[in-house]
Amino acid sequence: MTPPSNSVTPRAPLHFLGLACAIGVSTIYFNQPLLVEMGKTFGEPAGRVMVVSGATQVGYALGMLLFVPLGDLLERRALMIRMYAVVIVALLLVSMAPTLAWLIAGSVLLGLVASVTHIVLPIAPELVPHKQRGRAIGTVMMGLLLGVLLARTFSGWVSHIPQLFVYAPRLFPKGAFWVSDGWRYVFIIAALGNAVFLLFLGRVMPRLPPSQHLRYADAMRSLWTLVRTQPLLRESSLISALVFAAFSCFWTTLAYMLSSNYGLGAGVAGSFGLVGAAGAMVAPVAGKLADKRGTRWVLTAAIALLAISYLVLWAGVESRLPLALHIAALVIGVLVLDVGMQMTQISNQTRIFGLVPSALSRLNTVYMTSFFAGGAIGSALAAMAWNRWQWNGVCILALGLIALTGLCHAFGTHTSQPFNPDSRTDHPVLDSVIEV
Repeated sequence: MTPPSNSVTPRAPLHFLGLACAIGVSTIYFNQPLLVEMGKTFGEPAGRVMVVSGATQVGYALGMLLFVPLGDLLERRALMIRMYAVVIVALLLVSMAPTLAWLIAGSVLLGLVASVTHIVLPIAPELVPHKQRGRAIGTVMMGLLLGVLLARTFSGWVSHIPQLFVYAPRLFPKGAFWVSDGWRYVFIIAALGNAVFLLFLGRVMPRLPPSQHLRYADAMRSLWTLVRTQPLLRESSLISALVFAAFSCFWTTLAYMLSSNYGLGAGVAGSFGLVGAAGAMVAPVAGKLADKRGTRWVLTAAIALLAISYLVLWAGVESRLPLALHIAALVIGVLVLDVGMQMTQISNQTRIFGLVPSALSRLNTVYMTSFFAGGAIGSALAAMAWNRWQWNGVCILALGLIALTGLCHAFGTHTSQPFNPDSRTDHPVLDSVIEV
């Protein structure tokens, strides 16, 4: 049975939810600027090492499918504490990886438990009135995207720590793995940061009882019912998969492109996250636009920006320009890319979180599983495109994915907002499955 209609969800600060999302999601992006360094550690070529990035996203997608529905079934503060604790263990396992196979397996585990991010995210629209749902999602999503982007900056520069040890050779002898492999420090320091956050989580977050009393098997069955009965959810999920596949094409190959074209290392690759972080600031604005102009308008603008970004990135690298102009083009392209990505996420999630209020975690499960499955596929395709056609192939692939996104949007559901979230689903079968 469902909770009483007069039950009130305890309030937690939206900005703390944004911080929780940032810390959770950042763990799956640490490896992207470090792929070249990881390849040197294990003596593996680019094609094999890029699997690490895709493996993390595969784990993340599986985690959302298997764990995120628990957000509708269990007390969420306790669930979050347990999952963040396992994130710490997974980070340490990755940091100690003696082989590439170990690193890939650890990355899958890390992705699985980092899906706690999407147990946190659906809490936001519960804390505000329906008309402010876009703003609330935008606030928390800004934290999430800052975590995605600044994770790359953090990992890129922390990996340079071993260079400091030349000043203390007696304390840090040459040849020790913790000295020679700077990328390992990234995961060790991240584990310590997660441990500190875990101490605050239990104090700041109130108890968050489940929205319904369901068995896990019933909740998993209801995922398919949601997909079958909600065309807007299917459309948003497909669009998200295609967009994130295109987005991942850039970030998966960036470190190799900078190394091969300009001789630049992990620190510079990670610094592009700072550029993208500026794009994350558009999240609250995108949320307000979704509330005011409608989600379909925001999504149309986002797809156009994504296409423009890859045209700039392609021309900036392949044109015969001085290095300074090349870097300037990359900076502009990354900024536009992240703005487009953020606007896509806000518009899509504003749409789906208004569909079935009693199943927010499961709606997010379907959506984000599709999202990160698309990212994993995009990373794999980008690795193949890079190996065969280098940057030209990567950009053509991404533009093709964006073109498919445009077609899905053009022929999709022509509604800007879902129906009133205070109403029932208007699907008797769905109501019977969700309201056990």
